[in-house]
Amino acid sequence: MDSLDYQILEKLKSNARQRASEISREVHLSVSTVIDRIHKMEAAGIIRSYTIITDDAKVGNDVTVLIEVSMEHPQFNDTFIENVTGNPYVIACYYLTGEFDFLLKVTCKSSEHLEEIHKWVKSQAGVRQTRTHYVLSTIKNIHSSLPAKEDDV
Repeated sequence: MDSLDYQILEKLKSNARQRASEISREVHLSVSTVIDRIHKMEAAGIIRSYTIITDDAKVGNDVTVLIEVSMEHPQFNDTFIENVTGNPYVIACYYLTGEFDFLLKVTCKSSEHLEEIHKWVKSQAGVRQTRTHYVLSTIKNIHSSLPAKEDDV
């Protein structure tokens, strides 16, 4: 990847539906070159997918929480990961170092719905302990990152 690829990624990150012709004007490359570079980044797995970002509250998920999960033993991790991956309300799962093994980001409809999800998480085989953090407001929420430019640090 070179600086032009990063410029193309920045454009796609801000608007994945932006036309290659618009990107080509902004990065000063031909349309075919931009399309070729995008296809190469897709083939290399750099671009994994294209998606939308919704307003959670406007689609009915008014509650966002972060749940730390500690497991009894690593033997339970694979099953836990499989179950969490299949739960549509768990929108992110991170494997951690430290006191807790996993961090889940959950969005749901209400505190009653959260209680159901919380019970579900605690009922998973091998879950020893959880700690839940209720999100009051979202300050920043990006779904992918690019390396910062040296002058951005």
